[in-house]
Amino acid sequence: MKADEKSDVIIIGAGAAGMFCAALCAGRGRSVLVLDHASRTGSKVRISGGGRCNFTNLNAAAEHYRSRNPNFCKSALARFTPRDMLSLVALHHIAYYEKEAGQMFCRDSAKDIIAMLERECTSAGVVINLDCPVHRIVQEGGFTVTTGKGAFQSRSLVIATGGLSYENLGASSFGHEIARQFGLELVPPRPALVPLLFPGPAQKRFRECAGISLDASVACGGKTYRGNILFTHKGLSGPAVLQASLYWEPNAPVNINLLPDRDIYERFQDKRQSRMAVGNFLGQLLPKRFVQTWLDPSFAAWPITECSNKDLRELADRLHNWKIIPAGTEGYRIAEVTAGGVHTDELSSKTMEAKKVPGLYFIGEVMDVTGELGGYNLHWAWASAHAAGEYA
Repeated sequence: MKADEKSDVIIIGAGAAGMFCAALCAGRGRSVLVLDHASRTGSKVRISGGGRCNFTNLNAAAEHYRSRNPNFCKSALARFTPRDMLSLVALHHIAYYEKEAGQMFCRDSAKDIIAMLERECTSAGVVINLDCPVHRIVQEGGFTVTTGKGAFQSRSLVIATGGLSYENLGASSFGHEIARQFGLELVPPRPALVPLLFPGPAQKRFRECAGISLDASVACGGKTYRGNILFTHKGLSGPAVLQASLYWEPNAPVNINLLPDRDIYERFQDKRQSRMAVGNFLGQLLPKRFVQTWLDPSFAAWPITECSNKDLRELADRLHNWKIIPAGTEGYRIAEVTAGGVHTDELSSKTMEAKKVPGLYFIGEVMDVTGELGGYNLHWAWASAHAAGEYA
C-alpha cells in the first residue's frame, strides 16, 4: 500500500495481537494495513515458551488475570476460548502438546505460530509494512499516521504495540504515549512476571545460594503460588516467584513456605529425643547450602533434644512463613510482561474501542490486563484481538 492511500483499518504492531486482529478485520472485507518499526513480524512470539511458544492455556479465565477491573476480560475470553485457538492451530497442521496445568506448546517451534499468522494475513489480503517507524498520529475525521515511509490514512486505528518488556526486541512506551495523546487514563506500568531482589544485607548473605532451587509456596497480595523458587545472585526467581511478582507492590512483604507439604513442628516433635543437630536435620529436607546460610550457625549446631518447644515452634513458624520485603525487581530488561497500561475503564470490553475516541482500539499487552505465567498472556492477545477484529 502506497503512502497517502486510505485503508479501512491501520494496525500498529505486527506481533501476536496485531496480526491476528488484522486477519480478522480483513476477513470481514476490510482493507487492512499493518505497520511496525521492526524488520520482521512476531519478535516476542519467536522467543516465547523457550522458542516453542506457550500459545494458550486450557484454563484461561478471568481469575488468572490481574486488572483494576477484574471483570473486563470476561467478555473477550468467553468469545474466543482456548479451544478456538486449538482449532485454528490444528487447521494449520501445527503439532502441539500440553506440558502441564493446561499449558499448550508447539511441538516444533514458535516460528510455526508466526507462519500461521502470516498465512492468515496473506490469505485475507492484509498488507504488512515493516521497517516503518510511526512518527505522528492525527485524528481528523479518520486517522492520519505519519511514518518513515510516508503518511497513511484509515477510518479505524488499532494499537497493538505491547508493553515495555524486552526492550532489546524493540519494546517501547509508544502505545502508552498514544493513549495519553488522546486523553486516556493509564494504570502506571510496571514490570511483572519478573525476579524479585533481596534488600542489601540479604542480597549479600544469600549470594552464596545462587543456583539453588527448591519447591515452595509463595504468597503475595492475597495470592499464593506453588512451585520452584530459584536463588539468583541478587534475589529470587523461579515460577512461583515470577507468579507472585504480578501481585507485588513496593514495600509489600512476600511470604514463603519453605516446607509446604510438611508440618515441620510435628517432625521436630518426632525427633524430640534425638541428639541430631537442628541444621543436619533440616539438611535432610532442604538443600544443605541453603540451610547453612539461612539458619543461625549457633542454633544449627544445637541438638534437637536440647531445644525448647518455644525455640522449635518459632523455627517452624519461620520455615513455614519466611517473610521478605523485596528491594525491587529485576526490571523490564528480563520481565516477561508489562503490568498496567491503558485503563480498562477507558475501553469497551466488547470491542476494545476507546469510549472517548471512536475508531481507536487497544489490544493485547498495552492495556491493563496481565495474565499469569503459562500461556495466559498470549491467549489475551488472541482474545482481545478477536474482540476488536469483529468491529474495527
